[in-house]
Amino acid sequence: MLNKIASGICAGILISIGGSIFLSCENKIVGALLFTVALLCICYKGYSLFTGKVGYLPEKADKEAFSVLLLGLLGNAIGTIACGYLLRYAIPAIGAAAETLCSGKLETQALWQTFVRAIFCGVLMYLAVSIFRDSKTPIGILFCIPVFILSGFEHSIADLYYFAASGIVSLRAFAFLWTVIAGNAVGGVLLGLLMKIGRKEKANG
Repeated sequence: MLNKIASGICAGILISIGGSIFLSCENKIVGALLFTVALLCICYKGYSLFTGKVGYLPEKADKEAFSVLLLGLLGNAIGTIACGYLLRYAIPAIGAAAETLCSGKLETQALWQTFVRAIFCGVLMYLAVSIFRDSKTPIGILFCIPVFILSGFEHSIADLYYFAASGIVSLRAFAFLWTVIAGNAVGGVLLGLLMKIGRKEKANG
């Protein structure tokens, strides 16, 4: 159990670093490209990231898979929230940028819009990780991550970091974050299920 949580914490720390890069860059394209360092390190080190693992549930939906997923999510939350609050005070510019970003999300997005944005992020995260696993190439990460960021799609673990760094604590923020987690799960699982069906059809055809 501790190993699973620790793996999730490591992933959360790396996502926090990626988020910090994005918040620190005036050029969004540059920030989105540099954010990829987080998932590259997570994939190469094998750390547990909720958005990278949830899409594989259709392949193995047993007790162990759910344990890895949920304990990893707990670790992700611990890592991002701790880093968010620490960096908010260590680098005030990051806290200010996070507050602007998160306030904008809460003010401009209805929860159903947030859910849809999170679904599409879940799809891209599944693609990024599956391409890395299947082809042993980082090309999916290098393209899918900037695409979801620049498209305005919502990543639950990155958002956990942004909200912690912003200092915003409210019921609206709580609902927003759980909506993103649910949307990421739906997007990843949906594509994972479709890919599984496609492989069966190919094998039978």
